[in-house]
Amino acid sequence: MQSGPSSWRPWTAPAALFAGVVLAAVGGLIVDIPAALFFGVKIDASKLPSGLEIADTAIQDLAFVAAAVIFAQLGGRTVAAWQLGLRPTRRWRAVGAVVGTVLIFLVFTEIWSSAVEVSTKEKLLEQLGANESTLLLLASAALTCIVAPICEEVLFRGYFFAALSNWHGWFLAAVLTGLVFGGVHAGSAPIVDLVPLAFLGFALCLLYRFTGSLYPCIATHAVNNSIAFGALEGWDAGQTVLLMFAALATIAALGLLLRRAGVIGDPPPAGALASSAVAAGT
Repeated sequence: MQSGPSSWRPWTAPAALFAGVVLAAVGGLIVDIPAALFFGVKIDASKLPSGLEIADTAIQDLAFVAAAVIFAQLGGRTVAAWQLGLRPTRRWRAVGAVVGTVLIFLVFTEIWSSAVEVSTKEKLLEQLGANESTLLLLASAALTCIVAPICEEVLFRGYFFAALSNWHGWFLAAVLTGLVFGGVHAGSAPIVDLVPLAFLGFALCLLYRFTGSLYPCIATHAVNNSIAFGALEGWDAGQTVLLMFAALATIAALGLLLRRAGVIGDPPPAGALASSAVAAGT
């Protein structure tokens, strides 16, 4: 049975998020326990070794995608990548929307930072061991700027926002998605940073609705994370821009590879797409 976002029940939005967290926890144990038992890795409840932290975070991101796909298929439905937002959009309109979203978020973040007058630093890069070795730095950059933007957007915008839009409309869904998006970063970001992250989550929902595609959201997410990564590492503008373009190029290459492998395909004709896409007015 073919279906789309318009048929996803609102209650499945928080259920999918919960399932993603559970899958991430189970997946983390599957990695951590053998590492401790067979490889002598010392695991502290308060801080995992950097390599395991990277592995567990990657598993969490993949668990988010798995949860979105599982819940999209409930009731014997079939789901295609385009139904989760991986569908084309008008290129230059999307580029303008991405640039506008990034600028608006940077302005909001600057205003918020000035208002709270608190200098903060995210815990995530320290947990991932980005400063311990070049290999961990590269792995942290790939996880933060490539893997996380793709996987988080599939769950939060591709499924969570789309399903929740079937409750009381897209605007409330965008607000709630933003709040949840900020909240799930509580373990890796200071409390005062959760407000800008919630705003980013809300803005990404608007971007998804405006463009009808998840690609601009993934690009915006990757650009933001690249800027944040460069700032936290103390990089200059050139290094940060290089990271940004490397991340976007890698994401584009992955998309092309998945398309050639048949994982991502073209959506049906415009009439069928309009009945399924959250951006079509659900």
